[in-house]
Amino acid sequence: MESKSHALMAGLFTLALLAAVLLGGWWLNRDRTELVPYVMATKLSVAGLNPQATVRYRGLNVGRVTEIRFDSAVPGQILVFFGVRPETPMTKSTFGMLVFQGVTGMAFVELNDDGSDPQPLPSSNERIAQIEMRPGLLTDLQTKANAILDETQRITKEVSTFLGPENQEVLMNTFKSINRAATEIERSSRDLQPTLAKLPGVADKAGQTMESVTALSDELRELSQNLTAFAGNNTTSDSVIRLQSLAEDLHTSLQSINSTLDQFRQRPAGLFFGAPGPAPGPGEPGHRASSQ
Repeated sequence: MESKSHALMAGLFTLALLAAVLLGGWWLNRDRTELVPYVMATKLSVAGLNPQATVRYRGLNVGRVTEIRFDSAVPGQILVFFGVRPETPMTKSTFGMLVFQGVTGMAFVELNDDGSDPQPLPSSNERIAQIEMRPGLLTDLQTKANAILDETQRITKEVSTFLGPENQEVLMNTFKSINRAATEIERSSRDLQPTLAKLPGVADKAGQTMESVTALSDELRELSQNLTAFAGNNTTSDSVIRLQSLAEDLHTSLQSINSTLDQFRQRPAGLFFGAPGPAPGPGEPGHRASSQ
């Protein structure tokens, strides 16, 4: 009986010693820094965030979450209370986000500052300052994914409407019209090939003709000059009078040939397409009144 009482006392002493060691370690290692309180109000999900979660400022550990509860003044709004060290540079442009730790599902608060308002943001237990809580990366991706999904569904519906039976018939008729037009262009191209092949020969013949006309013009000019000279030396006989008349006719024909050559030089296409028509008169399409 006495041995059992000694064993019980030894067990109780061991448990007390262990509790004292744990309490002493906690007391020696506890953070005695006075944290400055702040709060974030949000209607976003705070899944994975728990009290005592870490609060970091651009990756540096500066505090912890103290309380998470609903806002009694605004239905559906959540208040996240946290404290940071006094040296933490909290300003009016400081904001918080939820960041998840790997695949554990646990989250912590990440503080950052966009620099839009560098004025310090004081806070105290009597008047706790509030900062903005912005959506984190995963929340932002989820929102954008939902928007992309909605847009994809809308586009799918529009495509389905566009490719309905009536529009399909219109598209098929359009494709058939394009096919017919392409066939007509191809056939016209084949019909023009013989004509295009003959154009170089026609151009060569036209050049030869113009060379012959030029040579004839030169000969007529020389003949006219000779007849004029002969008529100037003999002015009495009937033959001379006839020669003078012939010289005048040759001179007139020569002027016509020269006029024709000038027109061809100015507009060679007239040899194939004919002379241009007369200019439109007043009241006719294309008429332009000359400015006075």
